[in-house]
Amino acid sequence: MSSRSGIVLAIIAGVIVLTALSAFTVDQRQRAIVFQLGEIKDLIDEPGLYFKFPLIQNVRYFDKRILTLDTPDTERFITSEKKNVLVDSFVKWRIQDMRQYYISVQGDEQRAQTRLSQTVNAALREEFGKRTVHDVVSGERDDIMRIVRDKVEDDVAKIGVQIVDVRLKRIELPQEVSEAVYRRMDAERKSVAAELRSQGFSAAEKIRAEADRTRQIIIAEAYRDAQRVKGEGDARAAAIYARAFNENPEFYAFYRSLDAYRASFKNKSDVVVLDPNSEFFKYFRNSGKGGK
Repeated sequence: MSSRSGIVLAIIAGVIVLTALSAFTVDQRQRAIVFQLGEIKDLIDEPGLYFKFPLIQNVRYFDKRILTLDTPDTERFITSEKKNVLVDSFVKWRIQDMRQYYISVQGDEQRAQTRLSQTVNAALREEFGKRTVHDVVSGERDDIMRIVRDKVEDDVAKIGVQIVDVRLKRIELPQEVSEAVYRRMDAERKSVAAELRSQGFSAAEKIRAEADRTRQIIIAEAYRDAQRVKGEGDARAAAIYARAFNENPEFYAFYRSLDAYRASFKNKSDVVVLDPNSEFFKYFRNSGKGGK
């Protein structure tokens, strides 16, 4: 009885050991490849409990999450102007095809990152070589990241990975390039400012010229209107004088003589030398006779 119990216990223990050696789990952060005698037997993408044949099968796990390739050293790229720029970048990537990933880099994450770094840096170097310092520093960073990501997609697929994102953390200029760029930017700003000032002066001159022209037109029109009114007034005055002369020539002559006297003696400092018997004093002489 005791030997039979021992056999049962041994069988149970064997089953437990066999189960422990056969069972394995894959969590939600992992993928797994089952190898049988060194050959790929099965690819596991879903989390759960799985079994394998001990001794002839083994399992390798791979990270299912998005991984980061952050280059420790700043890369030096050359722009289209043959100027150096210092670039710090990182890449987000993940394993897309486990079979291809294992075949290409033997499932070694370090080897995969080395291949990724070489591929991405080559694409970055090509894109920076097409652009000026001003382009890469100020305006085209997003374009560069997008183009590089799309360009390396097919190349990295050969090692079973997918590029999720390429980011340029920092773009710096060496000291000598920085000074040259700042000088050029300063010169460009001064040129723009001078152009704007020139345009302002030109606009001001046009405004002044237009104002002068308008003023001359207004003055000319006012003078024309004044002359017309004056002419109309003179004509009316002449008509009145003519009518008065026709109605009473003697009184008209007397009135005109008074105007002449008033105009002649208006300034007290003036001296007028005339013959008392001249026609100019006719009404003075007549006035004196009437007084007598």
